[in-house]
Amino acid sequence: MPRPVLQVVATGLVAACLGAFALGAITAPSRSRLPGERPDGAVGQVLEAQDATPLTDERIIGATQDKEELTPEEQAALDAQKKAKAEAAALAKAAAENGAPAGPESAPVIAPPPPAAAAEVAPAPPPPKVEEPPF
Repeated sequence: MPRPVLQVVATGLVAACLGAFALGAITAPSRSRLPGERPDGAVGQVLEAQDATPLTDERIIGATQDKEELTPEEQAALDAQKKAKAEAAALAKAAAENGAPAGPESAPVIAPPPPAAAAEVAPAPPPPKVEEPPF
């Protein structure tokens, strides 16, 4: 583009920017106001929350769940599990008193497998010929 055309476009852009700034400055209110303040300068009522409650752990995490009543079948199953665990603990205690080890020492020792026969070693490749390049 020719230079005079660019100068006219640039001048138009500058004029538009300055005009927009001037209009914004002229139409701006003379004094800003705070939230709740009316434009005529009167202050609004103070807002008070009637149902405000402090932030507690219960509100963050949620209400604790009460234990639900178990049916007789569920209660019998829990009692059977507790009885089985108690019997297993009693048997383990009796075995420990009799001298049987109760930890990892009581596990049977498994012998390692015998060493495998060494596989035959493949013969080395022949050396390259002198006339051929190595690559």
